[in-house]
Amino acid sequence: MSFFPGKDPEPGDACAVDSIETLIIPRTSDIGGLEVRRALPTAKRRLVGPFIFFDRMGPALLRPGEAVDVKPHPHIGLSTVTYLFDGRIRHRDSLGTEMVIAPGDLNLMTAGRGIVHSERSPEELRGNPLSISGLQTWLALPDALEEMAPAFDHTVSADLPVIHDRDFEARIIIGAPHGAGSPVTQYSETLYADIQIASGGRFLIPATAEERAIYILDGAVEISGETFPSDRLLAFRQGDEIIVSAERDAHIMLFGGAALSSKRYIWWNFVSSSKERIEQAKEEWRTGRFDIVPGDEEEFVPLPG
Repeated sequence: MSFFPGKDPEPGDACAVDSIETLIIPRTSDIGGLEVRRALPTAKRRLVGPFIFFDRMGPALLRPGEAVDVKPHPHIGLSTVTYLFDGRIRHRDSLGTEMVIAPGDLNLMTAGRGIVHSERSPEELRGNPLSISGLQTWLALPDALEEMAPAFDHTVSADLPVIHDRDFEARIIIGAPHGAGSPVTQYSETLYADIQIASGGRFLIPATAEERAIYILDGAVEISGETFPSDRLLAFRQGDEIIVSAERDAHIMLFGGAALSSKRYIWWNFVSSSKERIEQAKEEWRTGRFDIVPGDEEEFVPLPG
């Protein structure tokens, strides 16, 4: 989740596969019974294309009385991308949006010059065991759009194209890999896909995107004769075609896109090409100058000390 206070992930051991630039083993924190693994950013790898943040939530089964409760908190300079495999989360934001995210749906919330949102288990589902599993990623906005007006887009699962192949099934979340184009808005060239590789199957990652990586969700995959287990992020060298194969069923996320034209700074929930802009956002949140979230006005996450 976007408020996750855990430690930064660390690069893994040196990899023998020349086409893999970075191997990252995410750091894990427990937040109220929900295990969260953070794979980006790290000290050695800040971005993959526009992706500056990559969290895996769960899978977890919350006991009766437990729930996801991320209080209202601010963002600038980025888009949050929420994608669930299991469970439901109610999103509310300072634009007045209220939306329950279901598995397979895509929530794209673009902060631009500033937005506030909360993420909570739906009230009507509380009191029962709650399953939750999904990803939250952040896309840094390009220089010209960092201060755009905030926006929210929701795309239901049925509107995301799916490629069916003997070796794999790929749901295209953002971008157009393998020729299937997603309707989700792109503010810079972006690639994001949910890929299930069948036992004995393989998936080709073309060299078309400037920067590419995979996160292994379940199972193990093989690349150039080396095997990688689940919960590893592998970032690839530019210009190489990558063949990902699986002896048994495996589940991966493919992501990346064009590199940004300038450096990005990240502090708490703020992303910007300017340190001064982040300092301004900190002061605005501290002094209550961000908008409120209708329907969730009573609580908020204070600025970290």
